[in-house]
Amino acid sequence: MKIFKLFVFFIFPLVLFSQTETIRGFVYEDSSSEPIIFANVSLQGKGIGSVTNDNGYFIFPNIPEGDYIIEVDFIGYKKQSIPISIVFGSKPPVQKIYLLKTNFELDVVDLSTEKSENKNLVNSSVIKLTTKNLEKLPSLGGEVDLAQFLQVLPGVVFTGDQGGKLYIRGGAPIHNKVLLDGMTIYNPFHSIGFFSVFDSDIIKKTDVYTGGFPAKFGGRISSIMNIKTRDGNKKKFSGKLSANTFSSKVLLEGPFLGSSNDNLETSAIFSLRSSYLDKTSKNFYSYISKDGLPYSFTDLYGKMSMFSNNGSKFNLYGFNFLDEVDYDNLTQLAWKTYGLGSNFVLVPGSAKMLIEGEITYSNYNIDEQSEEESLTSQINGFNLNLDFSYFISTESEVRYGLQVSGYSTSLDIITLNNFFSQIDHSTDFAAYVDYNLSKNRFVFNPGFRFQNYTSLGENRLEPRISMKYNISEKIRLKASGGAFSQNLISTNDDTDVVSLFTGFLSSTDNIPSTFQNTEINSLLQTATHYVVGLEYDILNNLNINIEGYFKKFNQLIGLNRNKIYEDIPEFSNQLDFLKKDFMIEKGDARGIDFLLKYNSKKVSIWSVYSFGIVNRQDEVQTYAPHYDRTHNFNFVLSYMMGRKNLWDLNFRWNYGSGFPFTQTQAYYENLDLSNINLSDFINTNGNLGIIYSDLNEGRLPDYHRLDISLTKKINFKNSTFMEISLGVTNLYDRNNIFYYDRVNAVRIDQLPIMPNIGFNWTF
Repeated sequence: MKIFKLFVFFIFPLVLFSQTETIRGFVYEDSSSEPIIFANVSLQGKGIGSVTNDNGYFIFPNIPEGDYIIEVDFIGYKKQSIPISIVFGSKPPVQKIYLLKTNFELDVVDLSTEKSENKNLVNSSVIKLTTKNLEKLPSLGGEVDLAQFLQVLPGVVFTGDQGGKLYIRGGAPIHNKVLLDGMTIYNPFHSIGFFSVFDSDIIKKTDVYTGGFPAKFGGRISSIMNIKTRDGNKKKFSGKLSANTFSSKVLLEGPFLGSSNDNLETSAIFSLRSSYLDKTSKNFYSYISKDGLPYSFTDLYGKMSMFSNNGSKFNLYGFNFLDEVDYDNLTQLAWKTYGLGSNFVLVPGSAKMLIEGEITYSNYNIDEQSEEESLTSQINGFNLNLDFSYFISTESEVRYGLQVSGYSTSLDIITLNNFFSQIDHSTDFAAYVDYNLSKNRFVFNPGFRFQNYTSLGENRLEPRISMKYNISEKIRLKASGGAFSQNLISTNDDTDVVSLFTGFLSSTDNIPSTFQNTEINSLLQTATHYVVGLEYDILNNLNINIEGYFKKFNQLIGLNRNKIYEDIPEFSNQLDFLKKDFMIEKGDARGIDFLLKYNSKKVSIWSVYSFGIVNRQDEVQTYAPHYDRTHNFNFVLSYMMGRKNLWDLNFRWNYGSGFPFTQTQAYYENLDLSNINLSDFINTNGNLGIIYSDLNEGRLPDYHRLDISLTKKINFKNSTFMEISLGVTNLYDRNNIFYYDRVNAVRIDQLPIMPNIGFNWTF
């Protein structure tokens, strides 16, 4: 009975409002039938407008009977005008509108699309990226990558050129969720920090929520990265071949059931990328290491799509990502991620609704072996999502949905002094509702998320809210906040300076009931976010976004790397800090982010400054984690040259203040008294012991790096072209410290100057 009532609640709007006439449709690119997002759609002379969503979908509900003209406009495409007549009871068909690319470029880039979205959506603490955004960065051998652009986002800190990780507004990597078409990706970056696991040519859109994210997203306490891939070309067979000093790639796409027709369209897209840096670096970068750089990876992605004549579609996709690292035969590290999923978009009858669903499975396993330790971890699980978007009017919309997820984790750690092994299982259930109202100058977006951690027996009601007030056409105030939770735990320690191993645990019941005489009432990690911001359109093509934030990490849980005693009565007088399997901490992050954007026909500028302070508190001390970077500045410049803009010159300069580190106070000889040779005591040597100062009281030197690339485009017939690229990473060969080997007294730097060359052939 309960299930029936729940079904009625979610489907009821389909029946209740089925008599209301609605204008709906999709906007596609003519050459490939790829949906166009952020296109402006309006009813001529009626003051009614909208912007297409991720599926190219638009809707105008509650339209009176009469004759109308639908106008569709998007930068770089010819404007379309489509007449339509509304007669009640006629059920107007779903409009499918195809836009043709223009043969000329505008003198000044029209930002009306972005302005329209900024006016009608809060967009607090979210950066929306497309392939065009990625192309503004200096490329490595002509190959742009999402990982490089993420590093220049407001509030994002990147810790290193070799195996660096992203920390977003004070949250650790485990506090960030990465979604690929609804599928959870547990490690989105390759061992060398220049590359993500995602081929930029398959990405349609990436939304990065750095805080205060809506109720649709849950299971993490810091940030969400939501990546949507594009569909393959429905009209013709096409592809791309590329090669550079780091890797090579092939991408193929086209219809897979012959020619498309009005009743059914199909497409497929396939991408394979493989690195050979471990081999080419012996010749190109022998000055770094005569044995070559020990990184290699392979990425495989495929997707098949089917489309009905009313715009509904079904996708089936899968991927396989593999990394291997071999540090001078001392440490071998490998990790593998694979997954399979499907999703659909359903346009039901004439209802003012859109239904989307996803079912996915993904697996991640990692193994690290050295003489001193053995580390293995695995996580696998599924996601099942059902989302409804109901369009009440042109000014308001409600979104709601159901989510079910489950995963298993295993972790084994064997060191000289410690052994840890644990297997966990988790099942989560969630329901959410988001309401968006844009009326007059106000945008109001409240939401609630109910999260049931079934395996832990815990329920959470997480309110979310975001608001915007349009002071004028150019100035907007915004704010957002909410409560967040997660049960996934990482084995990484925030005190680690360098670590490529990422292990996971979930739903553990081994969390102490008390920690240092404080009762622990929840087994979850929890946080509260507060964000306020200002948007100002200084000029038509120049705007600034300012956001201040505060994240309160109410409870943080991590594997205790300080444990030296067993938690037994014999050691009852010892601190929990030294005997519990898990640490219980608190923390906070606060700061302010500035983003200045400028766009014209030839010049694009992206300038970011972030000020942030991150603190952690355990039972012993308050400290700054190793990723606490107070000042972070990024400047990106893209300049199109030549009469037809066939030359593209890109710069990126990054400056960051020094990371915290723990200073060395003294050295001593650590003798193993159990195996000491008493007959030759004088000549017996122990291991080098280190006495550390207070945790992270020191600061490393500042970091800065300049990257540059120059790309020449050569056009051929039939939309075929070639791009040749020259680039230099770390142009002035800055010696940026990575870490300091205390035992051998050796400073280890980040990567030095690295020139690169590459070409792309698109057909």
